[in-house]
Amino acid sequence: MNRLSELERDARLGRLDRRSFLKAASAIGIGSALSLSSAGRLFAQAPKKGGHFRVGSSNGATTDSFDPATYNNGFMRMTASSVCNYLMEINDRGEAVPELAESVEATDGGTRFVIKLRKGVEFHNGKSFGPDDVIASYNHHRGEASTSAVKSILAQVTDIAADGPDTVIFTLEAPNADFPSMMTDYHLPIFAADGDKIDVQQMVGTGGYTIQAWDPGVRARFERNPNYWRSDRGNFDSAEILFVADAVARTNALTTGEVDAIDRCDMSTIHLLARRPGIKILEVTGTQYYSMLMFTDVAPFTDNNVRLALKYAIDREAIVKSVLRGYGKVGNDSPITPSYRYYNDQMEQRVYDPEKAKFHLKQAGHDSIDVELSVADAAFVGAVDAAVLFKEHAAAAGINVNVRREPDDGYWVNVWRKKPFSMGYMGGRATADWMFSTSFDSASAWNDTHWKNERFDQLLREARAELDETKRKEMYFEMQQLVRDEGGTIVHSFPSIVDAASDKVQHAPLAGNWPLDGHRCIDRWWFA
Repeated sequence: MNRLSELERDARLGRLDRRSFLKAASAIGIGSALSLSSAGRLFAQAPKKGGHFRVGSSNGATTDSFDPATYNNGFMRMTASSVCNYLMEINDRGEAVPELAESVEATDGGTRFVIKLRKGVEFHNGKSFGPDDVIASYNHHRGEASTSAVKSILAQVTDIAADGPDTVIFTLEAPNADFPSMMTDYHLPIFAADGDKIDVQQMVGTGGYTIQAWDPGVRARFERNPNYWRSDRGNFDSAEILFVADAVARTNALTTGEVDAIDRCDMSTIHLLARRPGIKILEVTGTQYYSMLMFTDVAPFTDNNVRLALKYAIDREAIVKSVLRGYGKVGNDSPITPSYRYYNDQMEQRVYDPEKAKFHLKQAGHDSIDVELSVADAAFVGAVDAAVLFKEHAAAAGINVNVRREPDDGYWVNVWRKKPFSMGYMGGRATADWMFSTSFDSASAWNDTHWKNERFDQLLREARAELDETKRKEMYFEMQQLVRDEGGTIVHSFPSIVDAASDKVQHAPLAGNWPLDGHRCIDRWWFA
């Protein structure tokens, strides 16, 4: 990457203002005409209205539905954030900030949260937004029969009640200073109440767009909501999401002008895409991770020595260098990335060590072992290449990996949480508690390795209620160590979020919790 490209990237990420950009460009000898041209592209004025925006999405499934309890891919995250709003949202600094909430106040030692709601907000059907909509939307995930991915997260809520026409009060079973961040979870859009429930056969929200056409996992088309309560959002006249699973096909769609933005760039050709005129690369360091997932209740992964052998048999540096093309960092078998507040920087970095892998195999009673790894690039771009690298490196430890290539379409329905050893991906959550609660709590519907550890579960609940910062940090450090040394998740890399867009697309500094500005590109972006 040349110096001008680096400056442009820093400007897009909000690290440089216009004056600093021009000064730095001048210092390295870039001509005024070129630097002014770049500045004009990068430092757009106020958002403009108009145009039809098209996004090529790497995720989607024909089983997608409007029911927020079932969302599990980028297609649905973009749909929900375009049509609906949430009580809170994640900004470009990773902070939870009010959206439909006007303010959030913690009382009673962090067990009671008083949410003041925005006034004057209307749903697409003309209904006024109020407490009943919040209560119905959240209770949809809380019932005994619920299979929602956020049921375990909301288990801490003992009561949700209205207090007048514009206030909702959440009562928790124990203190949780992170609870406002939980309200940003993409399963929690606010739907219009239909009695004391929500109608999941349609999506009626308060967002910047209404759905005009819907073909699950294939295409979704939206038109601007003329009564949107946010004047700075919902800038396109219309927008469209196209599910394009293949990374090469997505790249071609962008370069030929069939779409205006794509997520999850093909890292094997990212250097070529970056050179294309009219295309800009969008890189953000976030909180996502790439992984291999072992069912800890299915042999041979029931033996922690087998799990450790597999963890030592992977060359993480090679994956970051070859598969991610340097756009990321090596993982250490914990989902908590360096971007998190409670990241444990004291854990020894696990490295490729075939001899240690052999040692743990022998401890498990094996001289060699055969495993089948299910994989598709739908898990993450380059997942198949990463699996092949793993196969090559693991062979030196006596681990014979059969790489089973699965279809991209339906991977998250038919493979993830279905096959005992598979490639995985998890997008960023705002807090360590949230990340752990989503995929490592033994009670979570999304515990994708079936890992159960009483000490971990105990610490998770105690840390959530602990207000002493030092004690809380110690608990999160111990949890990361437990997951690293005993869990069923091989976290081999922390990838940067790398998307791409036409340079006619404009945006403010990007959020890093999900691709494409937290999957809110339709709501937040505009054309020059």
